[in-house]
Amino acid sequence: MELEGKQKPKRKQEDLVLEAKNFFNAYKKELGESVRRDEGVVRLDFQQLQSYSPVLADNILELPEETIAVLELALEEMGLLEKPRVRIVELPKSCNVYIRAIRARHLDKLVAIEGLVRQASEVRPQVVNARFECPNCGAILSVLQIERKFREPSRCSCGWKGNFKLLSKEMVDAQRLVIEESPDTLEGGEQPRRMNIFLKEDLVDIKMEKKTTPGSRVRIYGVLKEVPVPLQTGAISTRFDIALEANNTISMEESFEELEMSDEDEKQILELAADPNIFKRLSQSISPSIYGYEKIKEAVLLQLFGGVKKKRSDGGATRGDIHVLLVGDPGVAKSVLLKYVSTIAPKGRYVSGKAATAAGLTAAVVKDEFLRGWSLEGGAMVLSNKGVVCIDEIEKMDEHDRSTMHEAMEQQSVTISKANIQATLRAETTVLAAGNPKLGRFDPYTPIPQQIDISPALLSRFDVLFVIRDLPNRKQDESVASHVLEEHKQEVIRDVVDSKLLRKYIAYAKQKIKPKLSDEAIEEIKEFYIRLRGQPGRSDSEIKPIPITARQLEGLVRLSEAHARMRLSEEVKAEDSRVAIELLKFSLMQVGYDEETKSFDIDRVTTGVTASKRGKILLVKETLSQLESRLGKLIPLEELERAVEGKMTETELEEAIDQLSKAGDIFKPRKGYLQRL
Repeated sequence: MELEGKQKPKRKQEDLVLEAKNFFNAYKKELGESVRRDEGVVRLDFQQLQSYSPVLADNILELPEETIAVLELALEEMGLLEKPRVRIVELPKSCNVYIRAIRARHLDKLVAIEGLVRQASEVRPQVVNARFECPNCGAILSVLQIERKFREPSRCSCGWKGNFKLLSKEMVDAQRLVIEESPDTLEGGEQPRRMNIFLKEDLVDIKMEKKTTPGSRVRIYGVLKEVPVPLQTGAISTRFDIALEANNTISMEESFEELEMSDEDEKQILELAADPNIFKRLSQSISPSIYGYEKIKEAVLLQLFGGVKKKRSDGGATRGDIHVLLVGDPGVAKSVLLKYVSTIAPKGRYVSGKAATAAGLTAAVVKDEFLRGWSLEGGAMVLSNKGVVCIDEIEKMDEHDRSTMHEAMEQQSVTISKANIQATLRAETTVLAAGNPKLGRFDPYTPIPQQIDISPALLSRFDVLFVIRDLPNRKQDESVASHVLEEHKQEVIRDVVDSKLLRKYIAYAKQKIKPKLSDEAIEEIKEFYIRLRGQPGRSDSEIKPIPITARQLEGLVRLSEAHARMRLSEEVKAEDSRVAIELLKFSLMQVGYDEETKSFDIDRVTTGVTASKRGKILLVKETLSQLESRLGKLIPLEELERAVEGKMTETELEEAIDQLSKAGDIFKPRKGYLQRL
């Protein structure tokens, strides 16, 4: 009777193995593709399994470990693979569980959870099976290592207890992740819950490890296990911890390079590209709920396409990412644009000024309780490597925190040297930043840099800088009002490219097209650069304004490449450079135009002191040194005024003295007198 009882499940298992073999035979083509793509790993589509064999499908959900072992056994017996691994994809919706909703009834069942990777330990070997020899009778005993404590056999069939000789251990690579619920699934002020995940074997190989770096969003299919909690006395507590033993990890975010496309998508993309007005159409599709801002939308579109990263002849690299900064009066829809870009760009992240720190932007070193050491947690710029970071209210960030972005924006890496960790992380990230002027609104008469609370070093790293002024203008106000109110009516249909298609279009261009500069484009850019550099600058001193630097020249090249990429062209033509030049001119016109000399002056942007102003400061300095040699250390203010009369106005002289005393070149020992330091 007992024998029969034992054979029954055995026969059932044989039936299941047979059923599994039939299933694999029916789907041999898909199976072959899966095996070719991943060595020794079979990706099993749950939907196919359910339509072919409901029994196997139900068993996988109820008894996942045993059923997966049956499927692997069937594959091995068919002789297709040695040591096959079955990984399940596409589980039914009923398996999706929030981390906070996991209960005792889910133990030993197959569940799917979604969240952000908070921590990832290093990959270390773990024993799964150990073989022992009995010193008494020489029998070989094999013990599966399931718990965290290493287990020896308790006794041998010959009656021997105690010290067994360890012959061999079977090891696999294992890694622990901590997954946290993603913020968009939380309501109100709920704390996000965390869950430990254990990954083994092929789930920790290099390809997968890229997808499970801290901060990436993942979906994990696995079997829920209980973990015993030891008490101080050595006994085991009645309360157990839980952890998920992963069967498969699926990355929820892909970079443009990883986006998959069907033939239908490709056809739509090529149709779109054939439209002569493609640039206008696509730029209007960027945040269509905002009225106007044609040039800004064009710049943001080109930013999404990006230039080409190149290796320089000396071994260094030139970045291909285009950085854009918007500075504007409050209420001109800057944040709306940033939010839109962060959703359309893969790995797009949105961070806000006051809430962002240096560690949150670049990387942080945290104490790892599990491995008793330090581990690295990536910040926003590292996590969106090959993506876009949108930084709102950049002027409200701490100056120290902002300075950490310099390296990430130009060298495209983040170097960290803290505790015992010295690491350089890749951060090929495009930055779209927005901020308000210092006094809330723009003052048209003060140079832009004095109104933007951002250091010149950071400002110069932005390829294009836009100033958005909110000036009353009846015609424009009417258009804006009707546009905004139409949006609120929620019945409006705009003739724009759907955001999903736009995303695929950008992805297609980034994957397939690496445009090269043609001679005509080079000529066009070169001429613009030389013409601007050599413009006549009417200045009192010999200092000429510097209208444009080599950094802007590189920016021009990147913008031209992005426009060629948008046309799906392998060559950058003159028309592409013209678009780039127009954008840069528009940007310089707002920020780098010196009214006094009627010419572009990049120093207005980068230092806040125009060349003409600097010339006047130098004139005051020289005059002071001449007066000192005649009058001695104490120089009366009237003498200085008399010496520079006709060369500058009173206010200009005041400004120059102010600037010199700020720089610490002069001071006022007593009223009406100046002295050089």
